[in-house]
Amino acid sequence: MKRHLLLLAALALPTLSAAADPAASFADAARRHRAGDTAAAVAFWAPLAQKGDANAAYNLAVIHEHGDGVAMSLPEALKWYRIAAEKGDRASQSRLGTMYLNGEGTARNEKEGWRWINEHRVAHLHHDHHPHMVAWRKQAAELIEARDLRESALASRRNSDQIMAELRRRAGMTVAGQAAPQLAAGTLQTANN
Repeated sequence: MKRHLLLLAALALPTLSAAADPAASFADAARRHRAGDTAAAVAFWAPLAQKGDANAAYNLAVIHEHGDGVAMSLPEALKWYRIAAEKGDRASQSRLGTMYLNGEGTARNEKEGWRWINEHRVAHLHHDHHPHMVAWRKQAAELIEARDLRESALASRRNSDQIMAELRRRAGMTVAGQAAPQLAAGTLQTANN
């Protein structure tokens, strides 16, 4: 009797430790799926997705959409994408919108498609005017302008060196065997000066 209880306790131990660390369990389900044990992954993700877990719902949507270890089912994928999209998952919102636009797993519905595609953008539009975002955009513009000025000055120096060399050549200032003229402090000097 004690032996049976110990065996049951040993079998329950991995389950209890998985419950103690949901992130580890989620990662374990993903590993199992990658290793080909999709049934175990689905058994873990499905109850979570039904309770509204966006990550689990997204995973189920992807595997059903592509038939990755399960029978390909666009209506099933649409169902799981919707659950994740309703929880704010951006990738799910976009994919759900595309499925409605293309009539994948459902009747084609442009209005519903664009609603989901724009859902994330509209929900986060207020971030465009947030002080941190405004400051970041200003800093980025200043960095880009400074880079452009440096590149322009460098290109100008290269061009001016080429122009000066051409002017010296045309003026006959370059003599065979003699050092080329030097430009110092804005004035033209020869190597003999």
